[in-house]
This record gives sequence, structure tokens and C-alpha cells, in this order.
Amino acid sequence: MTETADISARLRDGLRRLAKAVVVVTTQHRSQRYAMAATAVSELSMDPPSLLICVNRTAGLHAPLATGAGFCLNILHSSQAAIAAACSGGLTGEQRFEHGAWANRNGLPCLEGAQANFLCRNERSIDHGTHTIFIGLVEEVLTSGRPDPLVYVDGRYTGVQE
Repeated sequence: MTETADISARLRDGLRRLAKAVVVVTTQHRSQRYAMAATAVSELSMDPPSLLICVNRTAGLHAPLATGAGFCLNILHSSQAAIAAACSGGLTGEQRFEHGAWANRNGLPCLEGAQANFLCRNERSIDHGTHTIFIGLVEEVLTSGRPDPLVYVDGRYTGVQE
């Protein structure tokens, strides 16, 4: 195994120990909706309010984002594991929206009952390796219920134990 391949394998193993909230990233482009489950999402700045997402260039969501389409980050509730599963593989296109209640808000698919929804204007992108980092300026934030996010750790979905 080459040194880079070894480090990549060890990185993957190490990141399985990093618990992250599960987010479904959505967009709409030319009347087609797209959704993808992701954990490579992070806050970036409070001034200006901005978030970033990392999207593999092979993902269906990548093409519309690369054209500058806005996006919504939907932080899932612990009860929404089926939505995460629908948006992380197996199902494609509109099939992903058959799970959960989806509203159109400012031209973007927005998951009702999510812990939080961040509607973003696609501001900038940076290519790196197999992925593109998309920086979104947050234009609207919605929250629902008390914090109880769906978490992904060690290859499985779980909730936060209090």
C-alpha cells in the first residue's frame, strides 16, 4: 500500500470516530429537485453569516451547485433516519423526496420538521481533490423543536443520549 493510500485509509478510520449531525442538502435547478445526505458541512463565519458544504464531483447534486444554484441545509431530527437513508444512496432524483414532508421556500426544497433549515445563496466554490467546497451565504434560518439531532458515527445513525 502506498503511503498516501495508507494515510487515506487511516483518515477514513479516524473520521469514523467523529460524530456529526446528519444534514440533507437540497437544491432546485431548472424545476428539478436534488437531495443528498451529508456530514461534510460546517459553519464558516457569523459575519457574513455563512456555511460550507463539501460535495463529491460525482454526486448528482454537484452539477446544479456548480452552476451557482442556491441550497438549503436541513439538519435532521433523530426520528428522521429514513430520510437520511433515502438521500444517501439507493434512491435517486424525485424518489428521495417521497420521504418526509417537503415545502418550497424561496425556490428551494425545505424539509418540514427538521431541527433547522438554512437557506443559502451560493456565493463561491473551491475545488480540492475529489470534492468541491461550496460556500453559502445564509439568507434565512428556521428552527423546530428542542435540539435532538440525528447523528452519524462509526458508519451508523444514532441520536444524542442525554
